[in-house]
Amino acid sequence: MQERQNIAVFVDYDNIEIGVKSTLRREFAVSLCLDALKERGDIVAKFAYANWSRQEGAVRQMAENAVQMVQRLPSPRGDKNGADINLALDALEMAFTHKNVNSFAIISGDSDFIPLVNKLKAYGKTIYIVGGKAFTSTILQQNCHEFISYESLLDDSKFPAREAPVNKPTPIPSATALLAASSPAAVAAAQAGNQPPAAGSHEGHRRGGRGDHRRPAPLDLPHALPLVERALATLRRRGVQPQLGLLKSTMLQLDPSFNERAYGTGSFSDFVDKLESNGYLATTGPEGRKTIEVKQVADTVAAPKKEEALPLLRQVVDIYKLDLEDGATADDLAGWMTKIHPTFDAQKYGFQSFGEFLNFAQDNYLVRVEADANRGLIAYPGAELIPPAPERETPVEPVAIAAAAAVAAEGGEAAPAAEAAPEEPVAQPSEDEDEKPKRGAARKRTAAKKAAGTATSTTVRRPRARKPVE
Repeated sequence: MQERQNIAVFVDYDNIEIGVKSTLRREFAVSLCLDALKERGDIVAKFAYANWSRQEGAVRQMAENAVQMVQRLPSPRGDKNGADINLALDALEMAFTHKNVNSFAIISGDSDFIPLVNKLKAYGKTIYIVGGKAFTSTILQQNCHEFISYESLLDDSKFPAREAPVNKPTPIPSATALLAASSPAAVAAAQAGNQPPAAGSHEGHRRGGRGDHRRPAPLDLPHALPLVERALATLRRRGVQPQLGLLKSTMLQLDPSFNERAYGTGSFSDFVDKLESNGYLATTGPEGRKTIEVKQVADTVAAPKKEEALPLLRQVVDIYKLDLEDGATADDLAGWMTKIHPTFDAQKYGFQSFGEFLNFAQDNYLVRVEADANRGLIAYPGAELIPPAPERETPVEPVAIAAAAAVAAEGGEAAPAAEAAPEEPVAQPSEDEDEKPKRGAARKRTAAKKAAGTATSTTVRRPRARKPVE
C-alpha cells in the first residue's frame, strides 16, 4: 500500500509574487497552489515568509487559507536571502522533529533552494516545487520529485488577468518598433486596413512578454513522445506491464517538470486518449487498467529540441548586445528575434512562452534575466557573452630595477624582475633614474673597501685643517 503523503508547505512569497507579476501579469493566488497540493496528499502545515507590513493585500488571502505568516524584518543593511535562510532552517527543523511529515512543498522559483531540496531528499522526503516555468530555475525543476507549474493551474474564468491602469502613459516606440512598423509587411497591413502588430507582440500569449495575460497555449503532442517512449522502455526493462499510473510515475521520475496540462488536457488519462486518437499510442484492456503500447515511432514525428533554439538567440544577442547592456524587456527581445528570424516560434521548440525560453537560456549562461513587477522580465547579456577582464601584469618596482642594475654593474646575475624590466612601457629612463644605480654601486664599492681595510689594518683619520679666522 502506498504511503500516505503528509505535506508541509513553505511559501517564499516575495519570490513567487514578483515572478507571477512579471511573467503572467497576474496577482499571485496561494489557493491555486494549495488546491493542486491537496490532490497529492494532506497538507499538515503551511508557512509563508515575507515582510507582511508591505504586503497588506496578501495578508487577507493568507488568513483565508489558514497560512501561518512568518514576519521578516529587514535589517539596516538589507534583507537579501533573509527569507530563504529562515525557510530552510524551519524546513530542516520540521524534517527532524515531525517524523509524520514525509513530503515538503516549496512554492518558489529561487535556485538557492537546491541545497535544501537535495538535503531533504537525502532524508527520504518527497519534494514538490510550485513555480512558474518562466522564472523557476530549470535545475530546480529537474531536481525535485514533481514540479507543478503555476501556468497549468490558471483558470481564466475564475482568475482574470490583472488589468492595466487607465491613466498609463503612452510608451515611446523603440527603434526596433519603428523598423518593424516601416517593414513591407506592416505597410501592406496598413493599406489593407489592419492594425500592424507591434514588435514583440506577435503571439504575445505564447512569448510571455508584457502582453501575456492569458494561459499559455498548449504544446504539440510530438514534444511529449520522447519522454513517453523512454518511460515505456524503462517499464519494459523492469518487466512491468505499462499502465496509466505506472506510466505517469515513471515519466515524473525521468522528468519532474512534466505536466499533462501543458498539452491541453485536464488529466493524464485524457492525455493518453489524446495520444491514442492522434495515432501515437495504442491501448488495450478495460477502463482503469489499460495497457499502453507505442504505435508510431517518435523519430518519424520528432520535434526540434530545446537546445536547438539557443544558437538563434545567441545570434540576436550578439547583434543587440549594446542594447542589452542597459537591459531590454522580453517584448523587445522577442521583437528582435522575430526581425532576425521571422519564422521563429518558441512553442516550436517545446516552450509555452518566450519567457520560459529566456529562463532556459539563462541556465545556459546566454542571458541574465531579472524580474520586474512593472516592466516584466528584463534581459541582460549572460556570462557566456561577457568577455573576461584582461589580466593585469605585475609592475616592476623602481627599487627592484635599481637593485638589479647595481648587481649587474658588479658582475652579478640579474634578478628575474630585472629581466622583465625592458618589457615595461617606460623603455627609456630619465637622467635622474640613470644616476641612481651608479650612486648605489659607488656606495657599495666604498663599503667593500672599508670592510677590507678594517680586516687588515687600523686606519687613523686626520682631522681636516680649519681656515684661520681673520
